[in-house]
Amino acid sequence: MFIETEKAGLIKNHVADLCIVGGGLAGTIAAISAARRGVKVVLMQDRPVLGGNCSSEVRLYIRGAVKEEDRETGILNELEEENIYCNGELSNSVWDSVLLGKVMEEKNITMLCNCSCLDAQTENNKIVSVTGWQLNTYTWHKVTAKYFADCSGDSILAPIVGAEFTSGREGKDVYGESLAPDKSDKRLMGMSCLLQAREIDRKVEFIPPKWANVYETDEDIGSLSFEEGVRHMRCDTIGTNGNNLWWMEIGSSENGISDTEKCKLELLKIVYGVWDHIKNKDNHNADNWELEWVGFLPGKRESRRYIGDHVLIQQDVLSGGKFDDVVAYGGWPLDDHDPNGMASVDMKPSNVILDGMYGIPYRSLYSKNIDNLLFAGRNISASHVAFSSTRVLATCALLGQAVGTAVSVCNKYGVNPRGGLKYIGEIQTALMDDGVYLPYNKRVFKDYLLNAKMNISDAQKAVLFNGVERPKDGDNYVELNIGDSVSFDFANPQDIKTLRLQFDLDYTRKSISPHLKLQRFAMRMNKGRDFVPVKVANTIVKNFEVYADGKKVYSVDNNYYSFIKLPLNVKAKKLEIRFNETRGYDKIRLYGVDILD
Repeated sequence: MFIETEKAGLIKNHVADLCIVGGGLAGTIAAISAARRGVKVVLMQDRPVLGGNCSSEVRLYIRGAVKEEDRETGILNELEEENIYCNGELSNSVWDSVLLGKVMEEKNITMLCNCSCLDAQTENNKIVSVTGWQLNTYTWHKVTAKYFADCSGDSILAPIVGAEFTSGREGKDVYGESLAPDKSDKRLMGMSCLLQAREIDRKVEFIPPKWANVYETDEDIGSLSFEEGVRHMRCDTIGTNGNNLWWMEIGSSENGISDTEKCKLELLKIVYGVWDHIKNKDNHNADNWELEWVGFLPGKRESRRYIGDHVLIQQDVLSGGKFDDVVAYGGWPLDDHDPNGMASVDMKPSNVILDGMYGIPYRSLYSKNIDNLLFAGRNISASHVAFSSTRVLATCALLGQAVGTAVSVCNKYGVNPRGGLKYIGEIQTALMDDGVYLPYNKRVFKDYLLNAKMNISDAQKAVLFNGVERPKDGDNYVELNIGDSVSFDFANPQDIKTLRLQFDLDYTRKSISPHLKLQRFAMRMNKGRDFVPVKVANTIVKNFEVYADGKKVYSVDNNYYSFIKLPLNVKAKKLEIRFNETRGYDKIRLYGVDILD
């Protein structure tokens, strides 16, 4: 097959440091992270858009750690702040363009969309190349690389290259997990097709397809009810702050991959039937709501999981994941959906709320038996129970940034992913330098910065350099008046390559939106007439200037990012940053100032 197409000129060859298969949120962020650190990346994505489950094709909310102070930062937060600034109405198509734009900015990324990975070559427990078919160009793309990262969700490379993987639910006897079923099985959490609706100023009729399911009463779908204080989960309330009807779910007893199309058809019967019920059965006050969109691409929760050097389990999650090689964290509940999906009686998932966050180790992000294979997203090395927390999108985003950063360090030293453990401190430092919070770690500052004379009090200086850049066990920010500055007088002139600033991103989210749903992450599903466009957090500094030895070397009057790495490349004895205007808050809240090499 390949020989014939090569003669026809339909094979394109690529050589890279890193090939990423899967352009969901984890894969996209892995690509950006690696590329920014000098890694040549090929990103192979089987869809026309990036983002996976949060793209316009699926439209799942981005969710992660539950507590405000545990909010995920790094590249994910940069993407959200770009989206808020460009896309106050929260159009899903504009969100697609934000993801695309961030990838297109990186000269080190070659992007192959509409390209499905179908084959791979291996040699001596290493992947040599992968080959994908690009549907819209009728072209094979062969990518040869040093490192490969499977961010496909379905772990598409696992059976092709012989990587160890698992699927289904482990029984209690495997890892001693109290939340596991008594015996191991192959059952999986289901997949969902979502719908999006909009409230307008007139009555809208809905005539369902003849093949749609019929739900005459609320009881037929088990909608919102209260029983001994326990809320059943099938809430069919719609609205700006309403439910996104995630429970329109079909489970799988054997294979969440090969069953996808069969499940999709059943899900569409459910989706149109549920909307018919909301519009036409048991008064739901939905006369003025119209159906805008239905997802024909199911959002998957679970399929294959790789086996790495460490399998994250329930006990790790509940004990806080205090690993020496922590590179990411989770904070979503242990949220294990009933594999029966809509066929379950009351659909109350195992929903164990966590007391804060837990660390995820680097050893869960690379293959146990394929020497140059890493993975990020909902396919990491974790038990089914632990996976029920790690699978959510914001956690997957952190995992993607961890993998991209780890590859940059491994590539620097010419080691395989396991060899990167020797340099785990450098990987962790790089992640924190790029704005990622790592539990049980604090940022460390250079002596010349700590010893510089400053124009703030010793108490403020102690807070600014305590190594924690979020409201965790204290406020951890320095509050200044608008127009104030922070200055450093060094003993000797210093080479100032990159200025690093961390402003307050408004962890309460109240200045971004009055809607609770949109405060968690600025994405919407249903849009009521009460919808208020989101706006940039008022705590972000809009206008600031940088002076080196009294000379202005940088100024910006329309900043909307809370985290900034600013290349200066100057030599100076004095550095001053003057904060002139915020996005609306009456003080300057500064979590961090640093100078990076």
